[in-house]
Amino acid sequence: MSEIKIPDNYEPKLDLLQTEMAIKLIKDTFERRLGESLRLTRVSAPLFVNARTGLNDNLNGIERPVQFDIPDIQENHIEIVHSLAKWKRYALHRYHFGVLEGLYTDMNAIRRDEELDNLHSVYVDQWDWELVINEEDRCMDFLKYVVNKIYNVLLEIEYLMHRYYPQLEQADDRLPGAITFMTSQELEDMYPELTPKQRERAITKKHGAVFLSQIGDVLKSGRPHDGRAPDYDDWSLNGDILVWYPLLDCALELSSMGIRVDAKALREQLAKANALDRLQLPYHQEVLNQVLPLTIGGGIGQSRLCMYFLKKAHIGEVQASLWDEKTRDICRLHDIHLL
Repeated sequence: MSEIKIPDNYEPKLDLLQTEMAIKLIKDTFERRLGESLRLTRVSAPLFVNARTGLNDNLNGIERPVQFDIPDIQENHIEIVHSLAKWKRYALHRYHFGVLEGLYTDMNAIRRDEELDNLHSVYVDQWDWELVINEEDRCMDFLKYVVNKIYNVLLEIEYLMHRYYPQLEQADDRLPGAITFMTSQELEDMYPELTPKQRERAITKKHGAVFLSQIGDVLKSGRPHDGRAPDYDDWSLNGDILVWYPLLDCALELSSMGIRVDAKALREQLAKANALDRLQLPYHQEVLNQVLPLTIGGGIGQSRLCMYFLKKAHIGEVQASLWDEKTRDICRLHDIHLL
């Protein structure tokens, strides 16, 4: 567990009941506007999947999924999802979505190995979305087009929250009118002496909002900016939406997204990750054989979004999870009300 950071003179701007009402306003409005902006239809999604299908998100490859068995179906390899990154692409095929049509869903996950701090919880809630695209859309211009669509919805939510809750508005803590685009290699070249997280902090503090692209592959330094599973995002066409969060003096990741692997990128990235054995799994076979459509997709953190727009110091103020006794004591002492 990391140390909990307590902002100087922290005082919640909304009480518990106001917080719950504001969370609902954010979630209802954001998912509606996201769906309208990207032509997405809401669908139901699984909480758990069969590990043998290869549908679960392997994240960085070291996180352990929560596993259990179901005696009635004689299956003992069931996993709580880490995310729905692969499942969504399968669903688009199964539901016969057309080009430039897509889906979104409420994704709830358990990441048991998460290192807990102000921003990280074992419980993960996000909007997972996925959109069918053409071959010619597998390019950086189209990725930027979609990022701008999502960013414009974020600007709408900020305006809405300031209108309903004027106490949340601060002149020095607003999203810029446009998001800045930068690759992870450009960022490393700019700040070679800093760690990846320190670079993210420096660039978001400078610009306010940044889409940091091309995450997962090795940089000139010999190390990747950050880990990415090799079998869903194309590492040359992905990225994170980061915003500056003065309350915690840090960069806050609101979304991870990308254009998904085609057969060529899948083989290349699995080879780099020494994970070619996954090619035999059903999901990977359907990518290789071009059964699944070409897509772009991502996840947008629901609690992260609420935390940012409601000016909360701890993610536990906007979601119900479990915390150790030390964290609960520190939060209680500093007027941080965990749900």
